[in-house]
Amino acid sequence: MKRWGSSGQAADSFYQVRPDCSQNVPNTKFKIKAGKTLSVRKWHAAFTRDGCLDIASVLSRIQRGGVHPAIRGEVWEFLLGCFDPGSTFDERDQIRERRRMQYARWKQECKEMDSHVGSGKIITAPIITEDGFPIKDPLVLLEATSDTQGTSITTSGSSGNGIDVDNSVNRVLDKQIIDWKLTLHQIGLDVLRTDRTMVFYENKDNLSKLWDILAVYAWIDKEVGYCQGMSDLCSPMIVLLNDEADAFWCFERLMRRLRGNFRCTQQSVGVENQLQHLASIIQVLDPKLHGHLETLGGGDYLFAFRMFMVLFRRELSFGDSLYLWEMMWALEYDPDICYTYEETGAAVHKIEGFKPKVKSIRQFGKYERENMKNRANGGDGPVPISVFLVASVLKENSPKLLQEARGIDDIIRILNNVNGNLDAKRACDVALKLHRKYHKKLQEKKS
Repeated sequence: MKRWGSSGQAADSFYQVRPDCSQNVPNTKFKIKAGKTLSVRKWHAAFTRDGCLDIASVLSRIQRGGVHPAIRGEVWEFLLGCFDPGSTFDERDQIRERRRMQYARWKQECKEMDSHVGSGKIITAPIITEDGFPIKDPLVLLEATSDTQGTSITTSGSSGNGIDVDNSVNRVLDKQIIDWKLTLHQIGLDVLRTDRTMVFYENKDNLSKLWDILAVYAWIDKEVGYCQGMSDLCSPMIVLLNDEADAFWCFERLMRRLRGNFRCTQQSVGVENQLQHLASIIQVLDPKLHGHLETLGGGDYLFAFRMFMVLFRRELSFGDSLYLWEMMWALEYDPDICYTYEETGAAVHKIEGFKPKVKSIRQFGKYERENMKNRANGGDGPVPISVFLVASVLKENSPKLLQEARGIDDIIRILNNVNGNLDAKRACDVALKLHRKYHKKLQEKKS
């Protein structure tokens, strides 16, 4: 067995950066370390002969040193709740096949509404007006296969805003379809900006796969649809999982956790609850910093918006952001997550007769165990670990913020300097400490 020194083996070769972009991306700090990182051998050894997974041993490894890139995709399917660790190989094969068929049905449904889906093309210009008329736009016609193939365009008119509309094609009257079609070009624009430093996305098939998944998701989750930032969350799934449907379901599971962040109204932004939690945590743990931020007009903590929306994708290299995510999910892991999703997800087939067994405390992540203890002591409901991760960044930069920040722009500048310098493992360790300290102070206030 190959062993590495204490510094570990670099993982950069798994996520290659284009040579012309190498100077513009942060260095990856994550190293594959023998005895700490979940290796291919340890992962395979964690399954019984029938395929049941010893999730406790897997969580312990991930929390110490992350996951070997070669098995990341299949490990994430468990961490995100696609599969129950108590399921067998045969059961998972059946579930996977059903989900692939479901995704194929949804994709076909989308393709029937707009033939760009599944065509291998990406559109970056509007294809429909808000009142349902298809747009006759040369850019669209050049970029993608037109929905009007076989139909001779005989007349055109103006939508009133200078855009040529096609009156020869039936107007779309269904508002849900109009709303969905209006998002397709925005998805395209974002896809073309997502992880473009990576060699992986030089392959246009991978770009179109990302666009297709986001287009299908926007249709099935009509309440949220598509919002900027989702492409950053979906991209790793495309990189890690070869099958498009499997990547879709991992993204769908991730969105179960995060979709609340993307629900916005005229009165509030979706991530507002987490920003309020962050404000409460800093007020308790660092009242001087909280007071300073309030004085500068940053008491709403909106400057931390991006960290929550894309889970530190902009603060870390691609490899380090994956390392951070899997540690977060391992720390928060609840072994009943898959059963919970099967019960609440109308789109997902339930496993016949499946009921969650009583779980050992070792099958829960370290952070989730702390939350269980706090709930038993009458504490408030759990706060996502991402809130304490952002709090750890603020605490680490507290002296600088107090000394140098004289306005919101200074706060943003100081936090932007974190880009590329954040240590994922240290951030998780500090987040756990802040979590314990915060709840200890709350208990002291109550007593």
